[in-house]
Amino acid sequence: MSTTDGSPVAAEAAAGDGGPVLRMESVRKTYGRGGGTVVLRDVDLEVPPHSVTVLIGASGSGKSTLLRCTNLLEEIDDGAIFLDGEEITDPRADADAVRRRIGVVFQAYNLFPHMSVLDNITLAPRRVHGVARAEAEERARELLERLGLGGRAGEYPDRLSGGQQQRVAIARALAGRPRLLLLDEITAALDPELVGEVLRVVRDLKEDGMTMVIATHEMGFAREVADQVCFLDGGVVLERGAPGRVFGEPEHPRTRQFLQRIIEAGRL
Repeated sequence: MSTTDGSPVAAEAAAGDGGPVLRMESVRKTYGRGGGTVVLRDVDLEVPPHSVTVLIGASGSGKSTLLRCTNLLEEIDDGAIFLDGEEITDPRADADAVRRRIGVVFQAYNLFPHMSVLDNITLAPRRVHGVARAEAEERARELLERLGLGGRAGEYPDRLSGGQQQRVAIARALAGRPRLLLLDEITAALDPELVGEVLRVVRDLKEDGMTMVIATHEMGFAREVADQVCFLDGGVVLERGAPGRVFGEPEHPRTRQFLQRIIEAGRL
């Protein structure tokens, strides 16, 4: 992908530059009655335009919940979340309108098995965004070409490999021209040999200027692609900073412990 006028993300990445695309202020999320389990505890976060923020931490640390709260799939209990300066957690905010500005890719592909690749990608633009079929299909074919799936538009998901299905899911998320792209452990369900092809797509999106927040266990990839790394533990952002500093000279003892275990497992 190249950052040209024809780029699938150039126009959306250029919109609203200035302040942070995403801002969280003292976000708190609990599960259970009476605030039984705190999943996010007073999280503050800023994601500038054209940047990649990578969330790392052990399973259960709050990474996926943070992403789900960003897309309003989960309701926060306290604090506020802003998208381009607009408070999207205000009860008066239109959640559907917010979600049209945020693309999400989960570790499960969630493709409709009875629809072709082309129909999977064009469904939301046509039904949600009101885009004409011809325009939606042109956009979808352009995305497929750029993601290395140019000849797969007529295929059904069960005819594709896991890596190909995940790339279709990314194309579907990009088809709505999102302002922000959330990626939640998108390689976790893939065979090891398929991980690389998906991560290459994310590298290309970064080069195109797509603003992204990524939760991942791929530490080497996180170190390579991130502009900002946030280490979560028990729902708290314990440490944040440039990847070279967080991975090379972590300040918090818990961060050092986590990374040491990653190194011992041969994952960094």
